[in-house]
Amino acid sequence: MRFYFVSHTLIENIRWGMKPMYANKVEITGVNTSKLKVLKEKEKEALLKRVKQGDQQAREELISGNLRLVLSVVQRFVGRGENMDDLFQVGCIGLMKAIDNFNTEINVRFSTYAVPMILGELRRYLRDNNPVRVSRSMRDLAYKAMQAKEELTGKNGKEPTIEEIARRLGTPKEEVVLALEAIVDPVSLYEPVYSDGGDTIYVMDQIGDKNAELNWLEELAIKEAIQGLGEREKRILSLRFLSGKTQMEVAREIGISQAQVSRLEKGALNQIKKQL
Repeated sequence: MRFYFVSHTLIENIRWGMKPMYANKVEITGVNTSKLKVLKEKEKEALLKRVKQGDQQAREELISGNLRLVLSVVQRFVGRGENMDDLFQVGCIGLMKAIDNFNTEINVRFSTYAVPMILGELRRYLRDNNPVRVSRSMRDLAYKAMQAKEELTGKNGKEPTIEEIARRLGTPKEEVVLALEAIVDPVSLYEPVYSDGGDTIYVMDQIGDKNAELNWLEELAIKEAIQGLGEREKRILSLRFLSGKTQMEVAREIGISQAQVSRLEKGALNQIKKQL
């Protein structure tokens, strides 16, 4: 998987690539990152305000001025066998999301906000685009087990048990089971298993939840406990845990101090816990 974009100008005309030049220096398409401009906080603030007004030039300056930040985050993943070119470009996507979503009204440094965004983008990429790696020795054992299964089936006229395959290979049955399971392709929960032309049944529909009833009762108890709270406590919990707002944002919206929000939130949660 390769990405060839970072910003409108930088990406349409430049192919990104990372390669070592010499000690502690990295080259990105002929640009020595050790010589890239590092923006000061005042410069970042000014550029971010221009970005909010739709200034694309300011956006590109912010991207260029934070490439070393992306590089520093990407270097945390060195040694994992991943293509560093791809990771760098995924990190740049996280940087752009941070630029586009940063709230200039909050008292937070841009780098403090951007680093988690870049890390999140990298972790999503690693999670979604990297299948589980199976060792060569386990793959070899799995193929030997399948070969032994075919031979025993032909000899005995019936499918052998795991114990019979393990005895044939002289390997513990637990290792045989693990090896055979390791080479099975993963199945999506949304893969259809049956359709009659109307409603489709998916894999996830056939998976039972042993804790479903318990979870339902817990959810009901929590709802009842919340009903016993005051309107302000309810609103604080709603803003914090449903809207995902920080205590500072909640305080600004309600018109009280952050310390009061923290105290009311803690008291409400303790009250709910006592009733569960």
